Order: sequence, then C-alpha cells, then structure tokens
Amino acid sequence: MSSRLIFLLAAFVASWGFALNSGRPLAFNLAYLISGILALSYFWSWTSTRAIHINRHTRARRSQVGQHFEESFEVRNQGRLPKLWLEVRDFSTVPFHGASRVVSHLQGRARHRWQVRTYCQQRGYYRLGPMRLLSGDPLGLFSINQTLDQTSDLIVYPATVTLSAFQPPAADLAGGEALSRRAQYITTNVSGIREYAPGDSFNRIHWLTTARTGRLMTREFELDPSADIWLFLDLHSRTAHSLPWRLAPPQAGVFGLSGRKRNEALELAPSTLEYAVTAAASIARYFLLRNRAVGLIWHGSQRYLLQIDRGERQMRKMLEALAVVSAEGSMPFDQLLVTEGVRLNRNDMILAITADPDPEWVRALREIRRRGVHSVAVVVDGSTFGGQASYQELTHELALSNIPTYQVQRGDDIGAVLGRPGNGDGRPAVVSL
Repeated sequence: MSSRLIFLLAAFVASWGFALNSGRPLAFNLAYLISGILALSYFWSWTSTRAIHINRHTRARRSQVGQHFEESFEVRNQGRLPKLWLEVRDFSTVPFHGASRVVSHLQGRARHRWQVRTYCQQRGYYRLGPMRLLSGDPLGLFSINQTLDQTSDLIVYPATVTLSAFQPPAADLAGGEALSRRAQYITTNVSGIREYAPGDSFNRIHWLTTARTGRLMTREFELDPSADIWLFLDLHSRTAHSLPWRLAPPQAGVFGLSGRKRNEALELAPSTLEYAVTAAASIARYFLLRNRAVGLIWHGSQRYLLQIDRGERQMRKMLEALAVVSAEGSMPFDQLLVTEGVRLNRNDMILAITADPDPEWVRALREIRRRGVHSVAVVVDGSTFGGQASYQELTHELALSNIPTYQVQRGDDIGAVLGRPGNGDGRPAVVSL
C-alpha cells in the first residue's frame, strides 16, 4: 500500500468524521470529493487490465552462441476504453533479454507491437516467460497485476567456427571393406534385393527385377566402407578449469550475418569446457558437411553415446546434446577411451578432445591403434585457464606416439588453430595470436 493511499484513506476517515460531527455542508462536500476520488481510482485500476491480450511470437526456439534470438510482442486493447499505461514484465531466464516494456496511451481497439533481439552468449536451456501485466490509476493510489503463466523453452547451441581444413582431411580418411550392416540411407554398396515393403522409398526400387518378377522389388544397402568419426569428449571434473567470468551486456554495433559484430572474433567464457565443446561442435560440423558419419561419446553425470550418422539431423542432435553438458564426470579420460574404444571398427577415427595433462590417455590411444583405429588429439591447455599442471610430458608423449595434435590455449581463435593443416608428426599445431 502506497503512502499516498494511506494519506487519502486517513483523509477519508477524518473528513467523514468531521462531516458527521459538525453537520456542515462544506464538510460533507469534502467527504464526498475524497470518496469519489477513491471510488473512481479503484474503478480505473480494476478496468485497466480488462480486455487486454498479450501475444508473444518466437521465430525459432533454438539459437546459437554468437547469434541473435528474436521475439516479437503484441499488446492489444480489445475494449473501448483507453489505457493510460500498461507495464509488461518478462521473467525469462535468457540473459539480457530486454522484453519488458511500458506501453502508454493505448487507445481503444488499438494495439502496440515491439521486437526484441537478444545476443546469445552462453549455451544451455532457458525459459521464456512467465509475464506479468501491471497497471493502475493516474494518481497511483491502486495498482493491479495479472500474471501470465504460459512458458516455453529456448535452447542455445554451442558456437561453431568454420574450419578451412583439419587433420586428417576428409578425403584422406582410410576406407575398408564393405561392412555387412544394413543402412537406412542409400550408399554405393548394394547388398541384395528384397520385396517391396510399405514405407520404402521409390528411389530404392530395382525396376529391372520388378519387370522380370512382376512384383515391386527394392534394393538393400550396406554401410559405406569409409571410416567413421568418433568424438570422445572428456568431461572429468578434475581436469576442468575456468577463470572468473561474468556475462556483460552486448555492446551496440553493426552485426554481420553470423550475428557477431563485423571484424570481431567470437568470445568464449574462459573455461576449458567451453573451448572443448566449441571444438567438438566445429569438428563435427566440418565432417558432417563433407558427408562423413560422426558419433559422439562422453561420460559426464551419466554415460552418453550418440550413434554414428550423417546429415543435418545428426548435427542438430549433437548440438542439442552439447548445449547442456557440464564437467561433472568421474571417469578418467584414459578409462573412457579403453572402455568405449572396444566398440570401434578397423579404420575408424578417434578425435580425442580433452584438457587432461595425464599422458595415460595417450598410451590408451596407442593400444587402440594396434587394432587399426587411428586418432587425432585436440588438447585444451588448462594451464592457461588457471590450472597448475604442466603439459610438457603430455606433449612429449604425443610426439613419441606420432598422434596428430592440436593444442588450444585461452584466447586462441579456435577456427585458426583447428583449421591449420596438420603436420601429421604428432607435434602440437599451435597458433599464437
């Protein structure tokens, strides 16, 4: 209750007490005036949010770090009475999503629209809504609010950077014999012909056999003999390091098509996890754009395995999974490689992404290589993120093992580091900025 209303209520009681005790017409006129002000103000407040409808429209409920998320709002007055002022408060959890707005002088049968563009700086799931509509009388005596409980979700994918090249190039990956596993998509390897079943695509029909037998016959395919790519992401809590960082309001400027300011590099949180996730998403995008089959494995708070697949849908699955990962794992990276590496086939490729300075995981990769499984290492240098361990022994072990290595440090342009042609001798490919 505002101090102004308390004063007016006190004046209301006093005026009626004085009028009833004195019986003077002036006192009664004053009491009637104060009573009318209170009644009119209350009625104004009560009707201020009546016949008001609020619509919010989201173009897409997914965005990406480094891009903008857009929402449009509409406040519509369906009544005949004008609204002096309306305040819309938004309680979304998206950082710096300035959707709250004050709408003034909304005429009857009128509407007010506005659009909000928010720069996404951090991956994860966020809530859109709820909202609250507030209004009151011109004197500020009474206020009324109405809560709109409808909510929806927004997922912000991790950032991806464009890689001009990567070791090994997609065209140089080793092939192998045709795998005797059925494929749901068309490959170059036909394994046989069977009778048509409902749901089969028409481009799989073998028309020569169909004409000869008089029945619809479709082709079956085996998996492409080219090597599969497996991303192993280290989420062990012991190896994760980060520096203090706070989200800052995005500065105004001219933005390009990617959502970032022109001539401005992507700024990531100073965390080994964020750099590793961005590297994993970028590498997956590089190979999926080249029609390679990519899978993803990690052990965080629970085991996660995304089976190999290719195409845009696989990229979306990976981004959705990487959007919510956190360094909560308890399994060391070498154990993860040994445990999950047994499922890989000859000529598959492991992309080990980790900030672990322990060379044990390099020895695990050497053991897996004896079965014909090749590997590439992406090492996030935790010493540049506040870690105390040295990476010299790890670098030496990688060189002795002849494992192509990319070393990413805090502040590096990940696209420049990973896009540098690999040297193939196990020495770290480091770009100094």
